[in-house]
Amino acid sequence: MAIVLFLATLLSAALASDCKSMPFDCSDIYKSGETLSGIYTIYPAGETPVWVYCQMVSDGKDEDKGGWTVFQRRMDGTVNFYRPWREYKRGFGNVEGEYWLGLENLYQLTRHKKYMLRVDLEDFEGRRGFAQYSSFSVGCECEGYKLQVSGFTDGGAGDSLSGHDDVKFSTFDKDQDTYEKNCAKEFLGGFWYGSCHTTNPNAVYLWGEDATHHAIGVSWYSWKGTHAVSMKTISMKIKHVS
Repeated sequence: MAIVLFLATLLSAALASDCKSMPFDCSDIYKSGETLSGIYTIYPAGETPVWVYCQMVSDGKDEDKGGWTVFQRRMDGTVNFYRPWREYKRGFGNVEGEYWLGLENLYQLTRHKKYMLRVDLEDFEGRRGFAQYSSFSVGCECEGYKLQVSGFTDGGAGDSLSGHDDVKFSTFDKDQDTYEKNCAKEFLGGFWYGSCHTTNPNAVYLWGEDATHHAIGVSWYSWKGTHAVSMKTISMKIKHVS
């Protein structure tokens, strides 16, 4: 009996150790003592590892700092974001630069915990702004990976995302928007399009202002008041709310 109890204790300790070594998101990594932003491994769906960029600091209030899981980032146009459904589902790109974490990973993350969202933007003149939302989640694939976002706080960029609340994700080969045409095809991206968008973060990376083709750039309408201005950088990140 003593041997059985000893083995059970060892097993329990091993399982506890495994759990500690398998962080669910960047918040867990931050809590473990890591304070440097960079690439880490998380486990949002169990034992399958996912590489992600963790931003450990932000320009927000003290309570908002540390442990942001970046799920979308544009910075130089090196990655093509005009991709089919399967790519947006599983994720793509370069975690060191431009990438999309994947709709299924977002679903697995936000189904278990409550998350806040922050969107950081910079234009080609060096001006910066952000938008923050106190609640963010993505539904399952059976629901079209529907977006739920609310609780906007202005960081100078205005609110261009609330209008996308409660809509499904669309790509050029899977049209789930409410527009008479395919928004993803019309505006060359993949996003939670309604009819169609007030922001288009996964569209064509353009250098500054270009009105040649309407609303196909990486735009955030409430900041610039036009879809002709494309952002230099945009990143979307989530953090667990205690």
